[in-house]
Amino acid sequence: MIKDEYLDQIRSGKESISLEFKEASQDIPKNVYDTVCSFSNRNGGNIYLGVADDGMVTGVNPEKILQMKKDFVTAIQSPIKINPPLYLDINEFDLDEKKILHVFVPSSSQVHRHGSKIFDRNEDADIDITNNTVLVQQTYIRKQSEYTERQIYPFVNLEDLRGDLIDRVKKVAITQDANHIWATADHIEILKSLGMYSKDYINGREGFTLAAIITFGKDELIASVLPYFRIDALLRIEDVERYDDRENIRTNLIESYERLMGFVRKHLPSAFYIEGDVRINVRDVLFRELIVNMLVHREYSNAYVSRLIIEKDRILVENANKPVHPGIMQKNQIEPYPKNPTIAKVFNILGLIDELGSGVNKIFKYAPIMFGEIPLIENRDIFKVRVPKKQDNVGKTNDVSEELPVKVSLSENQKIVLESLNTAMSARELMEILNLSDISHFRRNILNPLLLEGLIVRTKPDKPKSSKQKYIKANFR
Repeated sequence: MIKDEYLDQIRSGKESISLEFKEASQDIPKNVYDTVCSFSNRNGGNIYLGVADDGMVTGVNPEKILQMKKDFVTAIQSPIKINPPLYLDINEFDLDEKKILHVFVPSSSQVHRHGSKIFDRNEDADIDITNNTVLVQQTYIRKQSEYTERQIYPFVNLEDLRGDLIDRVKKVAITQDANHIWATADHIEILKSLGMYSKDYINGREGFTLAAIITFGKDELIASVLPYFRIDALLRIEDVERYDDRENIRTNLIESYERLMGFVRKHLPSAFYIEGDVRINVRDVLFRELIVNMLVHREYSNAYVSRLIIEKDRILVENANKPVHPGIMQKNQIEPYPKNPTIAKVFNILGLIDELGSGVNKIFKYAPIMFGEIPLIENRDIFKVRVPKKQDNVGKTNDVSEELPVKVSLSENQKIVLESLNTAMSARELMEILNLSDISHFRRNILNPLLLEGLIVRTKPDKPKSSKQKYIKANFR
């Protein structure tokens, strides 16, 4: 089923700097790869195949979808076609009784070429800037200023990295695809294809990047390059002033993830529930998202110590951040922005990251199942996730076909709003039901608290001030 946000984009019928439609009934149009590069070189965006320029759904031949998916993935992972290669998903949806294909292209920390050409995005067009030295230079400078992970360390050697970890990632990739380009690749070729060995075309320096060091580096290398890098995992149940147990982690991100998950499994019980016909360990799913978010989206130029703290009445996760959209995050209203897309590639290959932005939504979904409470997520200079713990709910097996417990104190007017929002309604319609005339009072004291708690959501989350904005009850199932 197509997501509402995707449907809204298609129905808008208007391409933009981050939205592209392509008619593609039988195969992948060649100019799709121009758009893939321009999106990755600029701000990222969504590509819909089987949709005309005006938003009319023309559809993709269902019998050709499997081959089109294979062709697309093969092309973007080939350094001959896309250089450096990209690792993107292509998904199919049904819309207006027709098939369409969707690709989300995140902004990359690198500058990508389609063949020998560099593309940038301007309004709704892909612009070839290869021979415009000023625009090419500006693109490289923008990438360097936005992404700390791209910093080059020319004196780091391959011997300073953990070959066994590179082999582990390679093995997973080949297991997923026996024809993967890494099947015959050596370590340096793998790191180059990941964008972890790069060249700065402004000053001529080349070498391994910070992403390579923090993901695959030996401990002594990481300590030398990032002496402040540390993750604290603390248990504070009895000794709340200090700790009952502690893990002081100063190693590569792959093993950091494993040690943090081990700490969680040591101190929190499993909690299983049935989703559809699948039995899920909600503890592992929830903390996978919390920990991966801490590691992959940290701002590594900041010396703030990342922390995972298990307390009697809450879970607290903190890490340094460079917020693009600062503020309190709300369920189903996340604007995905990859802080360290090169590092994210590795975690995606390992199966620890799905679609960009889905991790935070999963935290909103699974925290109430595990702990009976709604999490509070602050996207500021320090990214904080606070998950309150309802003591009688920890480790309890839940069936998600039942309504999840939500501990929120509601006013009578808020209860009326929730009862009314089984169908989407505007703010004015809700005020008429409540017999209220002061819009500021309504938003401040009734509507906004319900949004903040995640009990209701906007029908147009990407346009919060839209004149066509409506609200509907959130689904906690």
